[in-house]
Amino acid sequence: MAEFSKSAVTKETGVRHFFAAAGYSWGGFQRLLQESAFRQELLFAGVGLILLIAVGATIGEIVIAMVLFLAVFAVEAMNTAVEEVIDRISPEISNVGKHAKDLGSFAVLCMLVASGIYLLYVIGSHLLFR
Repeated sequence: MAEFSKSAVTKETGVRHFFAAAGYSWGGFQRLLQESAFRQELLFAGVGLILLIAVGATIGEIVIAMVLFLAVFAVEAMNTAVEEVIDRISPEISNVGKHAKDLGSFAVLCMLVASGIYLLYVIGSHLLFR
């Protein structure tokens, strides 16, 4: 039976854990900014919010859109993480790696479509029923 040793990394607790986690999140955000897809999704969210405000969307409608945009960002972050892990452990082209990357990409697409449908519905309803 294999023995497990304690990690060499010391885990923070309490308030120090909060600040350490915030630092890790900031690092993830900075890494994600290197992805052109994420920058395009940020642009999509910004334009979407501007359009919602321009058509007189309610605060509730804007909050729902922001939650959807955050979900897009989260799924994009997970997709990027999957891609990085696949590239690290399996740099050669393989069906398993391709499938993992394709599934991550599909997850991002689903969130983008959901966000787009919501934006079209809200913007359309405000323009048509004014």
